[in-house]
Amino acid sequence: MPNMHSKAQHTPQRTCVVCRTPKAVGELISFFVLPQGIVFDPQRRVQRRRNYVCQTPDCLRGLDKWKRNHMKRRLAQASGPIFSPTGTA
Repeated sequence: MPNMHSKAQHTPQRTCVVCRTPKAVGELISFFVLPQGIVFDPQRRVQRRRNYVCQTPDCLRGLDKWKRNHMKRRLAQASGPIFSPTGTA
């Protein structure tokens, strides 16, 4: 009798950053972003924060637009106010 609480049949799900559809990790290509550009890591060997994209041509083409928007968000986040005084004495 199989154990009903076993996680043996569990397949991790990740979401494509371009089309936003959840799929099994094996169906997606993993990559991470460096200031120089996007680095694909299909064997998932590098210990970095990963993003995932579908293997379809449409999603791979849309990755360039996603990267531009992603870098804008990162720069806006980094250049935000570090300290804002609530009042002057």
